[in-house]
Amino acid sequence: MVLALPVAASLVLALLAGGDPRRLAGLRLRGVGLFYVAIGIQLLAFPFPFFPWHTGDGLARALWLASYALLVCAAFVNRDVTGVPVIAAGMLSNVVAVVANGGHMPALPSALQAAHKSFHVHFNSAANASPHLAWLVDRWAVPHWLHVGNVFSVGDVVIAIGAALLVWSAMGARLPGPSRRSATFEQAS
Repeated sequence: MVLALPVAASLVLALLAGGDPRRLAGLRLRGVGLFYVAIGIQLLAFPFPFFPWHTGDGLARALWLASYALLVCAAFVNRDVTGVPVIAAGMLSNVVAVVANGGHMPALPSALQAAHKSFHVHFNSAANASPHLAWLVDRWAVPHWLHVGNVFSVGDVVIAIGAALLVWSAMGARLPGPSRRSATFEQAS
């Protein structure tokens, strides 16, 4: 959920920069089924409270890693789409942090406190004051007034940047300023 805000902001900024949402709607990704299966697996691993099942911790971790393997495959087949390699780098960062810390994404107690959260293990996150590879773990809090998540990692930031690049590029948005053609023309004069 923490990624919804940067994606929404990217859509608005791309519109303001002349982007066309029809181009985004026309983006054709390969292996779309991999995304859906990965999301389905994550829902099995970490069900909403109103779902009629609970998944044990060991199985949930295995399912989460399997879902990320599918997402990596989807990223690989779409590696030529602007932003996707950046998203893949963020996912890899998160997976490395999870694997290095026994199958859970560590959340620093200071980040949990700033997010007004308190848990030992929640979905795939686990409170940990001394994690391995501490620079990759959930270390920042989403401001509580946003209501879109709790804590996030450097990998999440990289994923958000990649998603923004994908939206910006797919919509055909342009940075303000002189165009290349006019800049080239001015230099030739």
